[in-house]
Amino acid sequence: MVKLVIFDWDGTLFDSIDTICDSMLKAGELAHAPVKHKDDIKNIIGLSLDKAVAVVWPELSLREQGCIVEHYKQLYVSADQTPPSAYPGVMSVLNQFKEAGVLMAVATGKSRRGLERAFSLTQTKAYFIASRCADETLSKPDPLMLNELLDELSLSSEEAVMVGDTEYDLNMASNAGIKSIGVTYGAHEEARLKACQPMGLIEDFTQLPRILGL
Repeated sequence: MVKLVIFDWDGTLFDSIDTICDSMLKAGELAHAPVKHKDDIKNIIGLSLDKAVAVVWPELSLREQGCIVEHYKQLYVSADQTPPSAYPGVMSVLNQFKEAGVLMAVATGKSRRGLERAFSLTQTKAYFIASRCADETLSKPDPLMLNELLDELSLSSEEAVMVGDTEYDLNMASNAGIKSIGVTYGAHEEARLKACQPMGLIEDFTQLPRILGL
């Protein structure tokens, strides 16, 4: 019986992929880093910021990577002043789960400051009983983020499921012994998600209650 549904944020609940990609590419440009492309950035969505920059620009020194990180923080905050769009069906399903008494949490590559800003812009904080951010624990796909949520809520891995749009989400769930569901409309292609062997893949968020038996 699923008691807790843990969601990734960017690319799963809300469509912030373009904002992330544009901000990261501009940050690289301001730091005079080698030119990258949107697909390079989509590949690292879900990782903590410092780890993501290191994956995209492995040829740079830590100081140069740090410069990109600081540019990105400023650019993303400037671009993230209006509420992002929820993917179709997200709000209706969150309301359905809330009314049914299903616990919900967030496990995200965002910083705590970034998630709190997103909660405020979307007015969704009340839906989630707990959350973990990349600057509070280890980056995906390490399982610590999920293990901490389970400990906080006194639940077992068998009572939870992770929903995400990247292989980092699904591999994190696998590493924690938690079942996962991939959404195919986000950052990573369906083939990459399928290779992680989730319990299911959905192309429409409204399919989630049925696949969970809720």
